[in-house]
Amino acid sequence: MEFVIKISQFLLSLSLLIILHELGHFIPAKAFKTRVEKFYLFFDVKFSLFKKKIGETVYGIGWLPLGGYVKISGMIDESMDTEQMAQEPQPWEFRSKPAWQRLIIMLGGVTVNFLLAILIYIGMSYFYGDNILPNENIKDGLLIESTVANKAGLLTGDKILAVDGETIETFSEISEKVLFGKEILIERDGKQSTVNMPEDFLAQLMDAKEKGFISLRQPFVVVQVPDTSYNKSSGLKAGDIIIGMNGNTTKYADEVKLALETYKGQQVTATVKRDDNEITVPLEVSDEAKLGLVIAGGSTSETLEALGYYDFEVKDYGFFESFPVGLKKSKDRIVSYWDQLGAIFTPSTGAYKGVGGFKAIYDIFPSTWSWQVFWGITAFLSIMLGVLNLLPIPALDGGHVMFLLYEMVSGRKPGDKFMEYAQMVGFFILIALVLFANGNDIYKAIFG
Repeated sequence: MEFVIKISQFLLSLSLLIILHELGHFIPAKAFKTRVEKFYLFFDVKFSLFKKKIGETVYGIGWLPLGGYVKISGMIDESMDTEQMAQEPQPWEFRSKPAWQRLIIMLGGVTVNFLLAILIYIGMSYFYGDNILPNENIKDGLLIESTVANKAGLLTGDKILAVDGETIETFSEISEKVLFGKEILIERDGKQSTVNMPEDFLAQLMDAKEKGFISLRQPFVVVQVPDTSYNKSSGLKAGDIIIGMNGNTTKYADEVKLALETYKGQQVTATVKRDDNEITVPLEVSDEAKLGLVIAGGSTSETLEALGYYDFEVKDYGFFESFPVGLKKSKDRIVSYWDQLGAIFTPSTGAYKGVGGFKAIYDIFPSTWSWQVFWGITAFLSIMLGVLNLLPIPALDGGHVMFLLYEMVSGRKPGDKFMEYAQMVGFFILIALVLFANGNDIYKAIFG
């Protein structure tokens, strides 16, 4: 069932993005009286799952879910229809239209991608609002679980104040900014200092294959005392929170675990918070620094706030208020993804090791259906698709735009033969990138 839910979200999101992107090309093409021969969701290599001709256009669904396309008459694209291009240009063909019209047609897809992301973020702001943890409300610093981050100079309890001179406003910003940051301003034990991150920090993180990075410090909440536990008769109950050990305060789970290392093989007196009361409980610590308990993982924001650990801010937006909020979220996401691309194309960062293909995209969808999560992921993928399509690679929209801008500035149109060769080079570059990204997925699946 989990697979069905994840694959359904993946295919629905992918189909929506492809259809709307291609509509972005289709609509201006038809507006400028340019013939569109095919409009396809997914690729129809050898055969189609469905196709129907309406007017001059064949609409269809292919069997290969790696994208989609519109085939516009008189345009050198991935179809490489050289036979058509060898004939005399016709008035309804792409090549016969003015450069400004061709530019609008080529920019239509990415324009729709960005507009879609903006509309989704506006809608999400209006319907769901924001649940924000201001950075200033993280009084005791963060949990830094990564040994790579520890080696770089970040420790549990550090407050991250700014990255590369930009003040951190909310908790949700921290992980991403630190991943791609160079100078981290921290506060430790009341003193501020700067941590300079290694250039290949991302590569080190991926090589270490660590699950945790930066997260909120959590309370040590008992979920269950198993019958096999050596602390079964201790009196601990589900919902108890260990807040002290042998008279020392252990407000957070990481402090409890650190204390257990000190008391291996010993009996300790734990201070336990139960409802609104504090009691003491004798506990046995194993030689492996364990208590034999089942404890809570990441608590929800509601739980953490109810326990008094963090003060979250819930922001609701009116209809008109949601517009500037959605626009800002879209801008921030575009800038963020552009920065990520910059890191990926800088070999010294090692960020290319984290590039993933369709399996990586599938994995980001949750195993339970949530429209809020679905729309958030779809908005980000729409931005990703728009930015990637603007890259100046001949087989992408950005490549066509590059040649059109050259034509408009110089007054000279690149020859059809040149465009054919450029399209072939771009196609091979794209194939190489797709193979690399999906090869990374396969490597990670095999070698973990």
